[in-house]
Amino acid sequence: MKETVDKQRTFFAEGHTKPLPFRIETLQRLHEAIVAYEPRINDALKQDLNKSAFDAYASEVGPCLAEIRYMTGNLKKWAAPKRLGGSMLFPLSNASVMCEPLGQALIICPWNYPFRLSILPLIASVAAGNCTILKPSEVSGHTEKVIADMIGEYIDESVVSVACGGAEVCTELLNERFDHILYTGNEQVARIVSAAAARHLTPVTLELGGKSPCIVDRNCDLAKTAKRITWGKFVNAGQTCVAPDHLFVDKALKEELVDEIKKAVATFYGPDPAQSDDYGRIINQRHFDRVTGFLNEGEILFGGESDRETLYVAPTLMQYCPREATICNEEIFGPILPVVEFDELPEVIEAINRKPKPLALYIFSRDKEFQRQIVSRTSSGAVCINDATVHLSRADLPFGGVGNSGYGRYHGRAGFETFSNKKSLFRQTNLFDIPKRYPPTDSVGLGLIKRIIK
Repeated sequence: MKETVDKQRTFFAEGHTKPLPFRIETLQRLHEAIVAYEPRINDALKQDLNKSAFDAYASEVGPCLAEIRYMTGNLKKWAAPKRLGGSMLFPLSNASVMCEPLGQALIICPWNYPFRLSILPLIASVAAGNCTILKPSEVSGHTEKVIADMIGEYIDESVVSVACGGAEVCTELLNERFDHILYTGNEQVARIVSAAAARHLTPVTLELGGKSPCIVDRNCDLAKTAKRITWGKFVNAGQTCVAPDHLFVDKALKEELVDEIKKAVATFYGPDPAQSDDYGRIINQRHFDRVTGFLNEGEILFGGESDRETLYVAPTLMQYCPREATICNEEIFGPILPVVEFDELPEVIEAINRKPKPLALYIFSRDKEFQRQIVSRTSSGAVCINDATVHLSRADLPFGGVGNSGYGRYHGRAGFETFSNKKSLFRQTNLFDIPKRYPPTDSVGLGLIKRIIK
Protein backbone atom coordinates (compact mmCIF):
# COMPACT_ATOMS: atom_id res chain seq x y z
CA MET A 1 0.00 0.00 0.00
CA LYS A 2 2.84 2.39 0.85
CA GLU A 3 4.27 1.85 -2.63
CA THR A 4 0.98 2.99 -4.21
CA VAL A 5 0.76 6.00 -1.91
CA ASP A 6 4.31 7.03 -2.80
CA LYS A 7 3.69 6.48 -6.52
CA GLN A 8 0.66 8.77 -6.45
CA ARG A 9 2.48 11.40 -4.43
CA THR A 10 5.27 11.50 -7.03
CA PHE A 11 2.76 11.64 -9.89
CA PHE A 12 1.03 14.61 -8.28
CA ALA A 13 4.30 16.41 -7.53
CA GLU A 14 5.19 16.17 -11.22
CA GLY A 15 2.05 18.21 -11.99
CA HIS A 16 0.20 15.69 -14.16
CA THR A 17 -3.21 16.11 -12.52
CA LYS A 18 -3.32 19.91 -12.36
CA PRO A 19 -4.27 20.83 -15.97
CA LEU A 20 -8.03 21.06 -16.51
CA PRO A 21 -7.95 18.98 -19.73
CA PHE A 22 -6.41 16.08 -17.79
CA ARG A 23 -9.08 16.26 -15.09
CA ILE A 24 -11.92 16.45 -17.62
CA GLU A 25 -10.49 13.55 -19.62
CA THR A 26 -10.25 11.43 -16.44
CA LEU A 27 -13.86 12.23 -15.55
CA GLN A 28 -14.98 11.36 -19.07
CA ARG A 29 -13.15 8.03 -18.83
CA LEU A 30 -14.92 7.40 -15.53
CA HIS A 31 -18.26 8.14 -17.22
CA GLU A 32 -17.36 5.72 -20.02
CA ALA A 33 -16.38 3.09 -17.45
CA ILE A 34 -19.67 3.36 -15.54
CA VAL A 35 -21.72 3.00 -18.72
CA ALA A 36 -19.69 -0.03 -19.81
CA TYR A 37 -19.88 -1.68 -16.39
CA GLU A 38 -23.55 -0.93 -15.69
CA PRO A 39 -24.72 -4.58 -16.10
CA ARG A 40 -22.01 -5.78 -13.69
CA ILE A 41 -22.81 -2.97 -11.25
CA ASN A 42 -26.49 -3.95 -11.31
CA ASP A 43 -25.65 -7.61 -10.67
CA ALA A 44 -23.36 -6.71 -7.77
CA LEU A 45 -25.95 -4.46 -6.13
CA LYS A 46 -28.55 -7.20 -6.54
CA GLN A 47 -26.28 -9.69 -4.77
CA ASP A 48 -25.26 -7.32 -1.99
CA LEU A 49 -28.56 -5.59 -1.20
CA ASN A 50 -31.21 -7.12 -3.48
CA LYS A 51 -31.54 -3.86 -5.41
CA SER A 52 -33.70 -3.91 -8.52
CA ALA A 53 -32.33 -2.61 -11.82
CA PHE A 54 -34.52 0.48 -11.39
CA ASP A 55 -33.26 1.15 -7.87
CA ALA A 56 -29.65 0.50 -8.91
CA TYR A 57 -29.86 3.10 -11.64
CA ALA A 58 -32.04 5.65 -9.80
CA SER A 59 -30.10 5.63 -6.55
CA GLU A 60 -26.58 4.59 -7.54
CA VAL A 61 -25.53 4.64 -11.20
CA GLY A 62 -27.65 7.53 -12.52
CA PRO A 63 -26.61 10.09 -9.86
CA CYS A 64 -22.93 9.35 -10.57
CA LEU A 65 -23.35 9.90 -14.32
CA ALA A 66 -25.30 13.10 -13.66
CA GLU A 67 -22.63 14.33 -11.23
CA ILE A 68 -19.88 13.82 -13.82
CA ARG A 69 -21.83 15.79 -16.41
CA TYR A 70 -22.54 18.57 -13.91
CA MET A 71 -18.93 18.69 -12.77
CA THR A 72 -17.36 18.74 -16.24
CA GLY A 73 -19.85 21.36 -17.40
CA ASN A 74 -18.90 23.74 -14.57
CA LEU A 75 -15.28 22.87 -13.84
CA LYS A 76 -13.68 25.58 -15.97
CA LYS A 77 -15.78 28.27 -14.27
CA TRP A 78 -15.16 26.96 -10.73
CA ALA A 79 -11.42 26.55 -11.27
CA ALA A 80 -10.93 30.05 -12.70
CA PRO A 81 -9.33 32.55 -10.27
CA LYS A 82 -11.87 34.87 -8.68
CA ARG A 83 -10.61 38.44 -9.07
CA LEU A 84 -11.29 40.87 -6.21
CA GLY A 85 -9.67 44.12 -7.42
CA GLY A 86 -8.02 46.82 -5.32
CA SER A 87 -8.73 48.28 -1.88
CA MET A 88 -8.77 51.68 -0.19
CA LEU A 89 -5.45 50.96 1.50
CA PHE A 90 -3.77 49.64 -1.65
CA PRO A 91 -5.80 51.14 -4.52
CA LEU A 92 -3.67 49.92 -7.42
CA SER A 93 -3.17 46.43 -6.08
CA ASN A 94 -5.25 43.47 -7.17
CA ALA A 95 -6.24 40.28 -5.41
CA SER A 96 -7.69 36.94 -6.39
CA VAL A 97 -8.63 33.57 -4.95
CA MET A 98 -7.59 30.47 -6.85
CA CYS A 99 -8.51 26.84 -6.24
CA GLU A 100 -5.57 24.47 -6.40
CA PRO A 101 -5.49 20.70 -5.78
CA LEU A 102 -4.73 19.56 -2.27
CA GLY A 103 -2.58 16.65 -3.39
CA GLN A 104 -3.56 13.14 -2.39
CA ALA A 105 -6.98 12.17 -1.02
CA LEU A 106 -8.23 9.09 0.80
CA ILE A 107 -11.92 8.19 0.46
CA ILE A 108 -13.32 5.54 2.82
CA CYS A 109 -16.73 4.31 1.70
CA PRO A 110 -19.81 2.66 3.26
CA TRP A 111 -21.74 -0.46 2.26
CA ASN A 112 -25.34 0.82 2.09
CA TYR A 113 -25.00 2.68 -1.22
CA PRO A 114 -21.69 1.09 -2.09
CA PHE A 115 -21.35 2.40 -5.63
CA ARG A 116 -22.82 5.89 -5.28
CA LEU A 117 -21.05 6.77 -2.04
CA SER A 118 -17.74 5.62 -3.47
CA ILE A 119 -17.93 7.29 -6.86
CA LEU A 120 -19.54 10.65 -5.96
CA PRO A 121 -16.71 11.82 -3.68
CA LEU A 122 -14.19 10.37 -6.15
CA ILE A 123 -15.66 12.61 -8.86
CA ALA A 124 -15.11 15.66 -6.66
CA SER A 125 -11.54 14.68 -5.83
CA VAL A 126 -10.62 14.06 -9.47
CA ALA A 127 -12.30 17.31 -10.56
CA ALA A 128 -10.22 19.22 -8.02
CA GLY A 129 -7.04 17.73 -9.51
CA ASN A 130 -6.02 15.28 -6.79
CA CYS A 131 -4.68 11.77 -6.83
CA THR A 132 -7.01 9.48 -4.88
CA ILE A 133 -7.01 6.19 -3.03
CA LEU A 134 -10.52 4.74 -2.84
CA LYS A 135 -11.36 2.25 -0.08
CA PRO A 136 -14.76 0.63 -0.86
CA SER A 137 -16.54 -1.32 1.86
CA GLU A 138 -15.65 -5.00 2.04
CA VAL A 139 -19.12 -5.62 3.57
CA SER A 140 -20.68 -5.08 0.12
CA GLY A 141 -18.06 -7.37 -1.39
CA HIS A 142 -19.58 -7.86 -4.86
CA THR A 143 -19.77 -4.12 -5.47
CA GLU A 144 -16.28 -3.65 -4.03
CA LYS A 145 -14.87 -6.05 -6.65
CA VAL A 146 -16.73 -4.38 -9.52
CA ILE A 147 -15.44 -0.94 -8.49
CA ALA A 148 -11.88 -2.28 -8.30
CA ASP A 149 -12.14 -3.94 -11.72
CA MET A 150 -13.77 -0.89 -13.33
CA ILE A 151 -11.28 1.67 -12.00
CA GLY A 152 -8.35 -0.65 -12.70
CA GLU A 153 -9.38 -1.04 -16.34
CA TYR A 154 -10.15 2.58 -17.15
CA ILE A 155 -8.00 4.81 -14.92
CA ASP A 156 -4.26 4.63 -14.19
CA GLU A 157 -3.49 3.76 -10.57
CA SER A 158 -1.22 6.81 -10.36
CA VAL A 159 -4.43 8.87 -10.48
CA VAL A 160 -6.95 6.58 -8.74
CA SER A 161 -6.16 3.37 -6.92
CA VAL A 162 -8.72 1.07 -5.27
CA ALA A 163 -7.71 -0.55 -1.97
CA CYS A 164 -9.75 -3.67 -1.20
CA GLY A 165 -9.94 -5.46 2.13
CA GLY A 166 -11.13 -5.08 5.69
CA ALA A 167 -10.20 -3.08 8.76
CA GLU A 168 -6.53 -3.99 8.47
CA VAL A 169 -6.33 -2.20 5.08
CA CYS A 170 -7.97 0.91 6.56
CA THR A 171 -5.51 0.84 9.45
CA GLU A 172 -2.58 0.59 7.06
CA LEU A 173 -3.88 3.48 4.96
CA LEU A 174 -4.53 5.69 7.99
CA ASN A 175 -0.91 5.32 9.00
CA GLU A 176 0.01 7.18 5.81
CA ARG A 177 -0.13 10.95 5.33
CA PHE A 178 -2.86 12.29 3.07
CA ASP A 179 -3.90 15.82 2.18
CA HIS A 180 -7.60 15.15 2.75
CA ILE A 181 -9.69 12.25 4.04
CA LEU A 182 -13.40 11.79 3.39
CA TYR A 183 -15.12 9.12 5.46
CA THR A 184 -18.74 7.99 5.18
CA GLY A 185 -20.03 5.70 7.90
CA ASN A 186 -20.77 5.56 11.60
CA GLU A 187 -19.72 7.79 14.47
CA GLN A 188 -17.52 5.19 16.19
CA VAL A 189 -15.25 4.62 13.19
CA ALA A 190 -15.32 8.37 12.44
CA ARG A 191 -13.56 8.98 15.76
CA ILE A 192 -10.81 6.53 14.79
CA VAL A 193 -10.41 8.17 11.36
CA SER A 194 -10.30 11.65 12.91
CA ALA A 195 -7.69 10.62 15.48
CA ALA A 196 -5.50 9.07 12.78
CA ALA A 197 -5.83 12.15 10.56
CA ALA A 198 -4.95 14.43 13.47
CA ARG A 199 -1.50 12.82 13.73
CA HIS A 200 -0.70 14.32 10.32
CA LEU A 201 -2.90 17.43 10.71
CA THR A 202 -4.94 16.13 7.78
CA PRO A 203 -8.32 17.81 7.20
CA VAL A 204 -11.29 15.43 7.29
CA THR A 205 -14.81 15.41 5.89
CA LEU A 206 -17.13 13.15 7.89
CA GLU A 207 -20.44 12.02 6.42
CA LEU A 208 -22.22 10.24 9.26
CA GLY A 209 -25.84 9.64 10.18
CA GLY A 210 -28.09 10.12 13.14
CA LYS A 211 -31.74 10.01 14.00
CA SER A 212 -33.37 12.09 11.27
CA PRO A 213 -36.85 13.15 12.45
CA CYS A 214 -39.95 13.43 10.28
CA ILE A 215 -42.72 15.78 11.43
CA VAL A 216 -46.24 15.55 10.03
CA ASP A 217 -48.68 18.41 10.57
CA ARG A 218 -52.44 17.91 10.42
CA ASN A 219 -52.38 20.49 7.60
CA CYS A 220 -50.74 18.28 5.00
CA ASP A 221 -51.62 16.38 1.84
CA LEU A 222 -52.20 13.06 3.59
CA ALA A 223 -52.03 10.70 0.61
CA LYS A 224 -48.84 12.23 -0.84
CA THR A 225 -47.29 12.49 2.63
CA ALA A 226 -47.86 8.77 3.29
CA LYS A 227 -46.43 7.72 -0.10
CA ARG A 228 -43.36 9.90 0.21
CA ILE A 229 -42.58 8.84 3.78
CA THR A 230 -43.06 5.19 2.81
CA TRP A 231 -40.71 5.51 -0.13
CA GLY A 232 -38.08 7.53 1.74
CA LYS A 233 -38.07 5.17 4.71
CA PHE A 234 -38.26 1.75 3.09
CA VAL A 235 -36.14 2.18 -0.04
CA ASN A 236 -33.00 0.05 0.34
CA ALA A 237 -34.75 -1.63 3.31
CA GLY A 238 -34.25 1.51 5.39
CA GLN A 239 -30.45 1.36 5.06
CA THR A 240 -30.12 5.01 4.07
CA CYS A 241 -28.24 7.56 6.17
CA VAL A 242 -30.90 10.24 5.57
CA ALA A 243 -33.94 7.95 5.88
CA PRO A 244 -36.64 9.18 8.28
CA ASP A 245 -35.63 7.60 11.57
CA HIS A 246 -38.71 8.39 13.64
CA LEU A 247 -42.06 9.96 12.90
CA PHE A 248 -43.74 12.76 14.86
CA VAL A 249 -47.39 13.04 13.84
CA ASP A 250 -50.15 15.32 15.03
CA LYS A 251 -52.35 13.30 17.37
CA ALA A 252 -55.46 14.07 15.32
CA LEU A 253 -53.86 12.55 12.21
CA LYS A 254 -52.00 9.55 13.61
CA GLU A 255 -54.48 6.73 12.87
CA GLU A 256 -55.22 8.01 9.36
CA LEU A 257 -51.53 8.37 8.55
CA VAL A 258 -50.70 4.88 9.80
CA ASP A 259 -53.50 3.47 7.62
CA GLU A 260 -52.25 5.41 4.59
CA ILE A 261 -48.66 4.23 5.08
CA LYS A 262 -49.92 0.66 5.37
CA LYS A 263 -51.79 1.13 2.07
CA ALA A 264 -48.70 2.65 0.43
CA VAL A 265 -46.56 -0.33 1.51
CA ALA A 266 -49.10 -2.71 -0.08
CA THR A 267 -49.21 -0.61 -3.25
CA PHE A 268 -45.40 -0.45 -3.55
CA TYR A 269 -44.45 -3.98 -2.50
CA GLY A 270 -47.65 -6.04 -2.69
CA PRO A 271 -49.36 -8.01 0.10
CA ASP A 272 -46.07 -9.75 0.93
CA PRO A 273 -43.00 -7.49 0.46
CA ALA A 274 -40.76 -10.56 0.81
CA GLN A 275 -41.92 -11.54 -2.69
CA SER A 276 -41.36 -8.09 -4.22
CA ASP A 277 -38.48 -7.52 -6.64
CA ASP A 278 -38.46 -3.88 -5.49
CA TYR A 279 -37.84 -4.51 -1.79
CA GLY A 280 -34.30 -4.78 -0.48
CA ARG A 281 -32.57 -6.96 2.09
CA ILE A 282 -30.41 -6.31 5.14
CA ILE A 283 -26.73 -6.42 4.20
CA ASN A 284 -25.68 -9.33 6.48
CA GLN A 285 -26.68 -11.36 9.53
CA ARG A 286 -24.86 -9.14 12.02
CA HIS A 287 -26.89 -6.11 10.93
CA PHE A 288 -30.03 -8.28 10.68
CA ASP A 289 -29.66 -9.23 14.36
CA ARG A 290 -29.13 -5.60 15.32
CA VAL A 291 -32.21 -4.39 13.40
CA THR A 292 -34.56 -7.17 14.53
CA GLY A 293 -33.51 -6.53 18.12
CA PHE A 294 -35.45 -3.27 17.92
CA LEU A 295 -38.69 -5.16 17.30
CA ASN A 296 -38.87 -6.16 20.97
CA GLU A 297 -38.81 -2.56 22.23
CA GLY A 298 -42.36 -1.47 21.50
CA GLU A 299 -45.78 -2.30 20.11
CA ILE A 300 -45.80 -3.20 16.41
CA LEU A 301 -48.54 -1.37 14.50
CA PHE A 302 -47.97 -3.39 11.34
CA GLY A 303 -45.18 -5.42 9.78
CA GLY A 304 -42.58 -6.99 12.08
CA GLU A 305 -42.00 -10.18 10.07
CA SER A 306 -38.41 -11.26 9.48
CA ASP A 307 -36.37 -14.14 8.06
CA ARG A 308 -32.72 -14.45 9.09
CA GLU A 309 -31.89 -16.89 6.29
CA THR A 310 -32.97 -14.46 3.55
CA LEU A 311 -32.08 -11.30 5.57
CA TYR A 312 -35.64 -10.04 5.16
CA VAL A 313 -37.19 -7.56 7.56
CA ALA A 314 -40.66 -6.33 6.65
CA PRO A 315 -41.60 -2.66 6.44
CA THR A 316 -42.61 -1.99 10.01
CA LEU A 317 -44.30 0.76 12.02
CA MET A 318 -44.03 0.74 15.81
CA GLN A 319 -45.44 2.72 18.69
CA TYR A 320 -42.70 4.94 20.00
CA CYS A 321 -40.91 3.33 22.91
CA PRO A 322 -39.68 4.62 26.28
CA ARG A 323 -37.05 7.32 26.07
CA GLU A 324 -34.35 5.02 27.45
CA ALA A 325 -34.98 2.27 24.86
CA THR A 326 -32.18 1.54 22.39
CA ILE A 327 -34.40 2.34 19.42
CA CYS A 328 -34.80 5.87 20.79
CA ASN A 329 -31.08 6.48 21.09
CA GLU A 330 -29.42 4.68 18.18
CA GLU A 331 -29.80 5.17 14.45
CA ILE A 332 -32.11 2.38 13.28
CA PHE A 333 -30.69 1.93 9.76
CA GLY A 334 -33.36 -0.58 8.86
CA PRO A 335 -37.02 -0.74 7.78
CA ILE A 336 -38.53 0.11 11.17
CA LEU A 337 -40.26 3.44 11.73
CA PRO A 338 -41.29 4.38 15.29
CA VAL A 339 -44.29 6.69 15.56
CA VAL A 340 -44.85 9.27 18.31
CA GLU A 341 -47.91 11.50 18.44
CA PHE A 342 -47.83 15.11 19.59
CA ASP A 343 -50.30 17.78 20.67
CA GLU A 344 -48.31 20.98 20.14
CA LEU A 345 -45.30 21.81 17.97
CA PRO A 346 -43.06 23.10 20.82
CA GLU A 347 -42.90 19.63 22.37
CA VAL A 348 -41.61 18.26 19.05
CA ILE A 349 -38.97 20.96 18.75
CA GLU A 350 -37.88 20.32 22.34
CA ALA A 351 -37.61 16.57 21.67
CA ILE A 352 -35.50 17.15 18.54
CA ASN A 353 -33.18 19.58 20.29
CA ARG A 354 -32.65 17.12 23.13
CA LYS A 355 -30.90 14.75 20.70
CA PRO A 356 -27.67 15.21 18.71
CA LYS A 357 -28.16 17.25 15.54
CA PRO A 358 -29.48 15.05 12.71
CA LEU A 359 -28.22 14.68 9.17
CA ALA A 360 -31.66 15.48 7.75
CA LEU A 361 -35.01 16.73 9.02
CA TYR A 362 -38.35 16.28 7.23
CA ILE A 363 -41.45 18.46 7.48
CA PHE A 364 -44.80 17.63 5.93
CA SER A 365 -47.11 20.63 6.14
CA ARG A 366 -48.84 23.23 4.00
CA ASP A 367 -48.49 25.76 6.84
CA LYS A 368 -45.56 28.14 6.14
CA GLU A 369 -45.42 29.26 9.78
CA PHE A 370 -45.28 25.65 10.94
CA GLN A 371 -42.39 25.08 8.54
CA ARG A 372 -40.64 28.31 9.57
CA GLN A 373 -40.73 27.51 13.27
CA ILE A 374 -39.11 24.12 12.81
CA VAL A 375 -36.45 25.38 10.39
CA SER A 376 -35.51 28.36 12.58
CA ARG A 377 -35.58 26.56 15.94
CA THR A 378 -33.73 23.34 15.06
CA SER A 379 -30.33 22.52 13.56
CA SER A 380 -29.67 19.78 11.01
CA GLY A 381 -27.50 19.04 8.01
CA ALA A 382 -30.46 19.62 5.69
CA VAL A 383 -34.20 20.23 5.76
CA CYS A 384 -36.56 18.72 3.22
CA ILE A 385 -40.17 19.95 3.13
CA ASN A 386 -43.03 17.82 1.81
CA ASP A 387 -40.78 15.01 0.62
CA ALA A 388 -38.13 12.63 1.95
CA THR A 389 -34.48 12.04 0.93
CA VAL A 390 -34.91 13.59 -2.54
CA HIS A 391 -32.80 16.64 -1.65
CA LEU A 392 -29.80 14.40 -2.33
CA SER A 393 -30.69 14.44 -6.03
CA ARG A 394 -29.68 18.11 -6.36
CA ALA A 395 -26.02 18.35 -7.37
CA ASP A 396 -26.13 22.07 -6.63
CA LEU A 397 -27.14 21.49 -2.99
CA PRO A 398 -24.20 20.85 -0.62
CA PHE A 399 -24.59 17.61 1.31
CA GLY A 400 -23.27 17.03 4.81
CA GLY A 401 -24.01 16.96 8.51
CA VAL A 402 -23.60 19.09 11.59
CA GLY A 403 -22.38 18.07 15.03
CA ASN A 404 -22.58 14.31 15.52
CA SER A 405 -23.99 13.83 12.02
CA GLY A 406 -20.68 14.94 10.52
CA TYR A 407 -18.95 17.99 9.13
CA GLY A 408 -17.82 19.18 5.73
CA ARG A 409 -19.80 19.21 2.49
CA TYR A 410 -19.67 17.67 -0.96
CA HIS A 411 -21.79 17.29 -4.12
CA GLY A 412 -21.24 19.64 -7.06
CA ARG A 413 -19.28 22.81 -6.34
CA ALA A 414 -19.17 22.03 -2.61
CA GLY A 415 -17.31 18.80 -3.41
CA PHE A 416 -14.89 20.54 -5.75
CA GLU A 417 -14.10 23.12 -3.05
CA THR A 418 -13.79 20.48 -0.31
CA PHE A 419 -10.97 18.82 -2.23
CA SER A 420 -9.33 22.14 -3.18
CA ASN A 421 -7.13 24.68 -1.44
CA LYS A 422 -8.50 28.19 -1.78
CA LYS A 423 -5.25 30.09 -2.20
CA SER A 424 -5.16 33.88 -1.84
CA LEU A 425 -3.04 35.82 -4.33
CA PHE A 426 -2.14 39.50 -3.80
CA ARG A 427 -0.25 41.69 -6.32
CA GLN A 428 1.05 45.07 -5.26
CA THR A 429 1.96 47.97 -7.56
CA ASN A 430 5.44 49.49 -7.69
CA LEU A 431 4.24 52.77 -9.15
CA PHE A 432 4.15 54.52 -5.78
CA ASP A 433 4.41 53.93 -2.04
CA ILE A 434 2.80 55.37 1.09
CA PRO A 435 5.63 56.63 3.28
CA LYS A 436 3.46 56.92 6.37
CA ARG A 437 3.02 53.11 6.51
CA TYR A 438 6.60 52.73 7.72
CA PRO A 439 8.17 53.61 11.11
CA PRO A 440 8.82 55.98 12.69
CA THR A 441 5.12 56.63 13.14
CA ASP A 442 3.44 59.88 14.15
CA SER A 443 0.00 61.38 14.70
CA VAL A 444 -0.30 62.36 11.03
CA GLY A 445 0.20 58.78 9.96
CA LEU A 446 -2.26 57.58 12.63
CA GLY A 447 -4.90 60.03 11.42
CA LEU A 448 -4.36 58.92 7.82
CA ILE A 449 -4.69 55.23 8.61
CA LYS A 450 -7.85 55.85 10.64
CA ARG A 451 -9.45 57.60 7.67
CA ILE A 452 -8.56 54.73 5.34
CA ILE A 453 -9.34 51.77 7.63
CA LYS A 454 -12.74 52.21 9.25
